Amino acid sequence: MIKLIKKIILLGGLLLICFHILVGGMLLLWKTQPVNNSMFMLSHRLQGGSIQQTWVDYDKIAKSAKQAVIASEDAKFTSHHGFDLEGIEQAIKKNQNSGEISAGGSTISQQLAKNLFLTSHRSYIRKMEEAVITVMIEQMWDKKRILAVYLNIAEFGKGIYGIEAAAQHYFNKSANKLVKEESALLISMLTNPKYYQNNMGSRRLKNKQRIILRRMRSAKLPSA
Repeated sequence: MIKLIKKIILLGGLLLICFHILVGGMLLLWKTQPVNNSMFMLSHRLQGGSIQQTWVDYDKIAKSAKQAVIASEDAKFTSHHGFDLEGIEQAIKKNQNSGEISAGGSTISQQLAKNLFLTSHRSYIRKMEEAVITVMIEQMWDKKRILAVYLNIAEFGKGIYGIEAAAQHYFNKSANKLVKEESALLISMLTNPKYYQNNMGSRRLKNKQRIILRRMRSAKLPSA
């Protein structure tokens, strides 16, 4: 029985190493190549859904969209190395008080790690794996690349992935033509895109948009 357990642990360790090698290879490829797939997109396709997604380079995304996502998701994006320790501490306290994993304190880099390679299932094991991949992303990509990939694979509705597809779907324009109000509205959808897709006039969504618009003024974009 002990030998069997040891074999299972060894096999699990080898599979984990292979997974990280695969992740490293994909990150190296995607450092320069467009990213047109993610774990979330793959899951949607496996369920028989179609995908709207068109890659656009960092310079082809409106400045307001970059400011909006930093203002909304990760105000310290340009200054941290993948983790907002203060945010994590607050999330841990909230989880302890609620008795479940209801908050993650995730940065843009952490969300990107999850969206690219993991699932939305909440567990401490997944958070640990997310942390490892986040470190890899921060080591291999610069901040502009991280922001570009995040905005290109984020979900903005059922089958709608990436800022370009979202701009075309909701405003019939390219991502580089978005004005600040449109950018703030799209980024406001990220917490529950499928719901807001059919509830664009939601009071809660409009309130989130106003908050993001205020915060955008102080959002700092990456210089590299």
